Amino acid sequence: MAASVREKQTAALRRMLNLNAPPPKNSAAEPVWKVLVYDRFGQDIISPLLAVKELRDMGITLHLLLHSDRDPIPDVPAIYFVMPTEENIDRICQDLRNQLYESYYLNFISAISRSKLEDIASSALAANAVTQVTKVFDQYLNFITLEDDMFILCNQNKEHISYHAINKPDIMDTDMEAIMVTIVDSLFCFFVTLGAVPIIRCPRGNAAEMVAGKLDKKLRENLRDARNSLFTGDSMGTGQFSFQRPLFVLVDRNLDLATPLHHTWTYQALIHDVLDFHLNRVSIEETVGSEASPAGARPKKKNKKKYDLTAADKFWQKHKGSPFPEVAEAVQEELDTYRNQEEEVKRLKSIMGLEGEDEGAISMLSDNTAKLTSAVSSLPELLEKKRLIDLHTNVATAVLDHIKSRKLDVYFEYEEKLMSKSTLDKSLLDIISDPDAGTPEDKMRLFLIFYITAQVPPSEGDLEQYKRALQDTGCDLSPLNYIRQWKAFTKMAATPANYGNSGVKPMGLFSRVMNTGSQFVMEGVKNLVLKQHNLPVTRILDNLMDMKSNPETDDYRYFDPKMLRGSESSIPRNKNPFQEAIVFVVGGGNYIEYQNLVDYAKSRQGKRILYGCSELFNASQFIKQLSQLGQK
Repeated sequence: MAASVREKQTAALRRMLNLNAPPPKNSAAEPVWKVLVYDRFGQDIISPLLAVKELRDMGITLHLLLHSDRDPIPDVPAIYFVMPTEENIDRICQDLRNQLYESYYLNFISAISRSKLEDIASSALAANAVTQVTKVFDQYLNFITLEDDMFILCNQNKEHISYHAINKPDIMDTDMEAIMVTIVDSLFCFFVTLGAVPIIRCPRGNAAEMVAGKLDKKLRENLRDARNSLFTGDSMGTGQFSFQRPLFVLVDRNLDLATPLHHTWTYQALIHDVLDFHLNRVSIEETVGSEASPAGARPKKKNKKKYDLTAADKFWQKHKGSPFPEVAEAVQEELDTYRNQEEEVKRLKSIMGLEGEDEGAISMLSDNTAKLTSAVSSLPELLEKKRLIDLHTNVATAVLDHIKSRKLDVYFEYEEKLMSKSTLDKSLLDIISDPDAGTPEDKMRLFLIFYITAQVPPSEGDLEQYKRALQDTGCDLSPLNYIRQWKAFTKMAATPANYGNSGVKPMGLFSRVMNTGSQFVMEGVKNLVLKQHNLPVTRILDNLMDMKSNPETDDYRYFDPKMLRGSESSIPRNKNPFQEAIVFVVGGGNYIEYQNLVDYAKSRQGKRILYGCSELFNASQFIKQLSQLGQK
């Protein structure tokens, strides 16, 4: 299989950290020691891909933020990895004047403009440091890869391209233009790194169409410039996509506002929903010592524990998309296996310490020496296993606490029924009025999903009753104000999204997890199993990948940057189904949609799908944006 986007971006970073030469083949060679200077953008791009140990192996002894106080290290080369912004350029010029390093390798995350290059050149001249600026590179790495098949545009300043920023009623044309340019710049970097020119499809009349038009133009201009095209030459020899070009589907967040608010049931999406999880790192608060502090004493400090959930973690790779009860069961099984292995090592050790000369002990010794040797040699592996088990036990326990205290299983099941138009066994008002079920935000999320997915909106009288119940539980109604405006507007434009006949079926009691020795006491939590269904984004992709005729997508625009004249007709030239596709959501995405696409790709042998979004938000961040939009 061709390289994934994560491998491509990691390879580009490794090359950059090796002073823009291909990394050496034999790892025994002593690396050149160097300093890495990045800004926050550069830090966000590197941190999900390269651990500190890997940086050290590549000769990076120090990694520092550009705008921190840095001491001169005169005999070391410095690699800069920064955005070409005004303040970053000023700081680089200041470093040149202060003679901080022996030589400078300047790598810009996005392409730097001619005028800014001239600023650096004149500063280097003034500081008499022209010979020290060894190389200046445009890296085209302005996006963050979180998984082999998932990327986001940014983590810093994401409010500039957020759902709120794009959908503000009073947005100026110039601001919208700036947002589009930022998004297109990152998407262009993504395709340069991927080494592929896509065929672009998008709906008409929204932000996705604006992005598509600009991206088409930018790719076209680059392809036309034969000398400087980024899509020809050496880097393309190993393009990810074989002879077939990928399909790039751009959609707007407004296509489906229910999914980002939905309570979820799979491991990765739950962690993102209820814990502090971004750029593949989760932070959990732990109270030190459980006993109560004496009266009048200071409350015990909460410890923040941070865990990286990486591709190297086999358990995570296997279970991040599994329903939570399965994860709890799997952690328990891993723990039991580990304990058995640990017991075995202890038992062998005690046998080795046997005194006395009796025949039995001697014969057992020779047999056990080999066993102990193998047990000892597997110790590092065992310790790593223990670390991962502890990590997932802590993370899963923290998630379980939220599920139980907020009755998230009840919410998840009810919302699935709402979205699939199944019969409901409990009235919505009962859940909203139940003081034990969830936080005010959980109730707001549930009600918004009901409101968005309802074929017939509730009557004014019913709505007033719901609003009162929501206010009584402490909800802020601004998100509802916005959704009402949005619904009134889209009613003129389109029909509500269809969520397929999804649904969940409760299984019997947890088999192993309910036993008394388990870490996870799952009593009172429903064991729900997901039925596979396609969310709106997945359904649109399915239509476009297989060239199906469907009223939902027949009107989608078609751009092919390789066509010499950009013809406006929407008639696809390509009649074959696509093998590879990238879906990108303008206005923000989430792990629920990503997981749905992963499951879809698994069911379609040989298809490869990537998911991208302008920012990754969980429901509570999304609710905040909706409430800003709905404030009167």
